[in-house]
Amino acid sequence: MEPTQEPMVPEGARAPAMTAPPRSRQSLPPKGACWYCDKPVDSVRRFCGKECADAFDEEAEFTR
Repeated sequence: MEPTQEPMVPEGARAPAMTAPPRSRQSLPPKGACWYCDKPVDSVRRFCGKECADAFDEEAEFTR
């Protein structure tokens, strides 16, 4: 088995900041109802409010 080598970062250099993956809620198509609580919303919205959108994101984190 060959030894593995970790990439060397010069002392004092910072590792590149990790970017967050695109939120899954942005990829959801509008359906006329909130994706979290099923309340009716207009045809361009995905959630009825920030609380449902945040709850959807939190639930998506736990179900990965």
